[in-house]
Amino acid sequence: MLSLKSKYRTHTCGELTEKNVGETVTLSGWVHRKRDHGSLLFVDLRDNYGITQCVFDGGDENLEKIRPESVVKITGKVVARDSDAINDKIPTGHIEIKSESWEVLTNADVLPFQVFGDEDTSEELRYKYRFLDLRREKLHHNILMRNKMMKWLRDKMWDMGFSEFQTPLLTADSPEGARCFLVPSRLHHGKFYALPQAPQMFKQLLQVSGFDRYFQIAPCFRDEDLRADRLLEFYQLDIEMSFVDQGDIQAVGEKLMPEFVKTFAPDANVYPEIPHISFDDAMLKYGCDKPDLRNPILISDVTEIFRGSDFGIFANAIENGAVVRAVPAPKSSDKPRSWFDKLGDYAVKELGLGGLGYIVFAEEAKGPVAKKLDSDRIAKLHEIAGDNSSLFFICDEEEKAAKAAGKLRNKLGADLGLVNPRDFAFCWVDNFPFFEPDEERGGAPKFTHNPFSYPIATLEELSTKDPFSIKAAQFDMVLNGIEICSGGLRNFNPEVMKKCFDIAGYPIEAVEQNFNALYTAFQYGAPPHGGCAFGIERLVSEILGDGESVREIVAFPANQRGQDLLMGSPNEVTEQQLRDVHIQVRKRG
Repeated sequence: MLSLKSKYRTHTCGELTEKNVGETVTLSGWVHRKRDHGSLLFVDLRDNYGITQCVFDGGDENLEKIRPESVVKITGKVVARDSDAINDKIPTGHIEIKSESWEVLTNADVLPFQVFGDEDTSEELRYKYRFLDLRREKLHHNILMRNKMMKWLRDKMWDMGFSEFQTPLLTADSPEGARCFLVPSRLHHGKFYALPQAPQMFKQLLQVSGFDRYFQIAPCFRDEDLRADRLLEFYQLDIEMSFVDQGDIQAVGEKLMPEFVKTFAPDANVYPEIPHISFDDAMLKYGCDKPDLRNPILISDVTEIFRGSDFGIFANAIENGAVVRAVPAPKSSDKPRSWFDKLGDYAVKELGLGGLGYIVFAEEAKGPVAKKLDSDRIAKLHEIAGDNSSLFFICDEEEKAAKAAGKLRNKLGADLGLVNPRDFAFCWVDNFPFFEPDEERGGAPKFTHNPFSYPIATLEELSTKDPFSIKAAQFDMVLNGIEICSGGLRNFNPEVMKKCFDIAGYPIEAVEQNFNALYTAFQYGAPPHGGCAFGIERLVSEILGDGESVREIVAFPANQRGQDLLMGSPNEVTEQQLRDVHIQVRKRG
């Protein structure tokens, strides 16, 4: 490692210990905190590596006027702290610097918010003064940890025999996926580059070029509405491999991800098994395709139990095509009536349901629903719920019932304390539907996920089977209810590709125009290949952020309106700049 010593410091603020007692040292850093004890003035000096306490004789007016976050250079002797002043929370907590001289390198103005401590500060101020925000202990730690994680991932990929590539950031627009960011061309009038949503086609072309094992920590850009787990620009660990099946790709994730969590969250309990769950089972049992397996609650389809029953609301709805999903609440039979009423309000206000039926299984089955069911039906429901538990019912059309049941499952898991935040549970979700109805085209098929995935169907089956029954050789890796990876086998056969795009409403001319490079390359011998991509921000945030926004592990994020308040972007440009790229801005109508 390159020496950190210079004319400004002999040591960093995080390395001095009792073995340095008696040495004369020079430190430089930011004034983290000052404490005036009259005869003595204590200054906590901070740099990237830690904090060291420096002690001055009191009465120096110039020193007392130094504002927090000013940068100073201090020279003095390392002394051991008195036993009652030891601070075991920091590495330098057994020593302090008896200061002999000091120099202000730069003065700080009055701060817009305090760097020391946990003062609650608005997002607008934090992002406007992000360079100050990044000095705060937790955020500074997050960014440094992200740096270590990125290095760890890169080293592991090299160790596994992957080669690192860099693909273009100025490329062509693709009609699939999210909305692209467009970059006007100065040299080509009326034409635009696009920033890549992902290096999808480039990494596939590298496989056609014979490079076999590709990876990249790739910057990606998507012009979409923002949420806590979304950014306009983000990074992913992008992987592609030749001559593989789906299990070969997933083996990389199974080797990489559990070890990654154990390395950077050593106190975590990582579930040893990584189960495979089909998309259909995930929607049935968990109510979503991103199941949190830390939550033991499983959803059941109880439509047949209610079919023809005396509970007319459900029975009539079932005859009209509705389904009934049951969500158990373990060990909840002793909850007060107000608890059930609040869940009913949640179902109406948050889930958009007309209400929430339930049965409480104590010594006997209780509740309005139970009164309308015979003993055989009650017994079947009791078996699902378990003793001393409750069972909630959602009756609606299948997709709405599944999603509502999934949200209720998550809420019950949290409210009942069933989810340990230091548990880490991975799973694979497989066999996604290849096509889904496009409401804008009258229910005609459109690609559900990645249009470059390989269908689990022969060319003949693509022509004869119901397209909505066809599955994709595609998967997601889910961690604690968060999708951290998506991937699958690629459609490398030109004839199969043409047929899939034809089903989705793209004639061969559109395929050749929009995906010309890939389609042409496949005419010259393409290996079977596939890959995946791991979302860096989501992964790091899950380990470090305790469910916080992914912006807490990004050095310079945009806010939730897509604005960079520090740099002032997006911003207006001059008329000449617009002329250079042949653009005229139209006023809003």
